[in-house]
Amino acid sequence: MAEDGFKASQEATGDGGRQHHLPVLLQEAIHFLNVRRGGTYIDATLGAGGHAFAIASRLGPQGHLIGFDKDPNAMELARKRLSELGGESPEVTLIQASYAEVGERIQPASADGLLADLGVSSMQLSDAARGFSFQAEGPLDMRMDPRSERTADQVVNHSDEKTLADVIYEFGEERRSRRIARAIVRSRPIQTTAQLAAVVSAAARPMNKAERRIHPATRTFQALRIFVNRELDDLRELMKFAPQALKPGGRLVVISFHSLEDRIVKDAMREGAKQGQYELLMKKPLTGSEEEIDRNPRARSAKMRAAEKV
Repeated sequence: MAEDGFKASQEATGDGGRQHHLPVLLQEAIHFLNVRRGGTYIDATLGAGGHAFAIASRLGPQGHLIGFDKDPNAMELARKRLSELGGESPEVTLIQASYAEVGERIQPASADGLLADLGVSSMQLSDAARGFSFQAEGPLDMRMDPRSERTADQVVNHSDEKTLADVIYEFGEERRSRRIARAIVRSRPIQTTAQLAAVVSAAARPMNKAERRIHPATRTFQALRIFVNRELDDLRELMKFAPQALKPGGRLVVISFHSLEDRIVKDAMREGAKQGQYELLMKKPLTGSEEEIDRNPRARSAKMRAAEKV
């Protein structure tokens, strides 16, 4: 079954067999960013460099691309991808840090655009050693930044039952959180992602056809990942400082993959519009086309919102 709620991206082979990252809503993101040659643009979530490459290829040598990512593996992949631009490459600054640090790292009113493609990438999901996926045997890690102290193992095996239930309910929107937390506590120690997925699946058997469309462990794994990486707190910080980083006329484009993210983005943009910081560029979020969803089923959960700094 598909792992809903994760960043919709896929790997495609081309150019001599090398694998390239094909991010969701690529053309739409570039359009709403209004990428201009010689401008300064921030990719707050580099991943494997799919969006970053598309932005950088339009900037020319006088432009500046600034990229953030917590994951050192993603940083290296993006660096290699961007090096393919050769002499047409803009100035590139890559920062291994959370996008929550935009307010500290970026000069005020210096960016023509900021893009954030939220969630976890297929690159991270496909590496069993990272512990993100319930579809592979791996350690209970789930850290995007390996320097971080908190791991999924600590949450699963050392949290009390109430705390664990609260995490699963708040960050996974899982209504069976108490039952799942009780099953986890009774099964401890839990050592691998496969073991955790089995425990959760037994406790949260699908009750109807709608529930059978997704794996029973989907929401619990989402909750643990979000909590371990402090994703919602980081997103709130990004949305707080984005208007400060943008020049007048600069664009903010955010692609989210579940309702918790989208609610934060929607509320921040609407509040910014009320305060005269933004002009909203769309009434409703853009979603993936049928063609894109057919090519990449994870794209079905993607929502894009965009605003322009006044």
